Amino acid sequence: MKWFGAHVSAQGGVDQAPLNARRIGAQAFALFVKNQKQWEARPLTSATREAFTASMQHCGFTADQVLPHAGYLINLANPDPEAHARSTASFINELARCAELGLTRLNLHPGSHLKKITPEAGIANIVRAARAALAAVPGVSIIFENTAGQGGSLGATFEELAAILEGIGDEGRVGVCLDTAHLYAAGFDLAAPGGYDAVVRRFDETVGLRRLHGIHLNDTRVECGKRVDRHALLGEGRLGWPVFEQVARDPRLDGLPIILETPDETRWAEEIRQLYARSALQNAPE
Repeated sequence: MKWFGAHVSAQGGVDQAPLNARRIGAQAFALFVKNQKQWEARPLTSATREAFTASMQHCGFTADQVLPHAGYLINLANPDPEAHARSTASFINELARCAELGLTRLNLHPGSHLKKITPEAGIANIVRAARAALAAVPGVSIIFENTAGQGGSLGATFEELAAILEGIGDEGRVGVCLDTAHLYAAGFDLAAPGGYDAVVRRFDETVGLRRLHGIHLNDTRVECGKRVDRHALLGEGRLGWPVFEQVARDPRLDGLPIILETPDETRWAEEIRQLYARSALQNAPE
């Protein structure tokens, strides 16, 4: 079964996120477990944890249908030792918050070498931080998201993602989330004839479909290979609905959270409805 959803607001408390997801007909969702633009946050209270669990149960979500997103300040590739340590500590805190909420995965942009060190050195920094985080917080996996490759961002190629995963070594607790807009911006032409299947095949050969734990579903306003991250509404960018129909009908993506990050949240309910309508499934939510 396909689990389509969106990155919903947790304003007012994380317990609001499942409710917000259910209101738009989502069968999956993403959220920030703390303010994404701050390094620190107040500890979760027992009341907050209980309210989140109650909302999850009320809305019928399991942890498998949730792909939390780490804050944007975190850069595990940072070449500055003090900044790297601060990012690592913040990331460990977010992993711990996921564990407290009963969530089992945390999605993360791999990081940027800031054009101050080699990509290999940046990957080594990511690996070191990820190993420390996994050791500090049992039970929560790290899901690295591919990037558009802007600036010194790592993870724009499947080879870089594979190098990160292989360096960490704990296959059961690391994986990948693929963002369609980032793929196209990084030069993977999903919209070309046969392009979608070619990209999926290449990912399987380089990283492995067994390591795919989620999809971010976005159209894009930029040309293929421009390495700029500019999301667009589904069908209103350079990818177009034929690409998203292939996603909706691909049985290899069953049981994965497929998350919208398109720029107009008022359109999410309709985009989710369209995805279910265009899929081959007959069990779309009411």
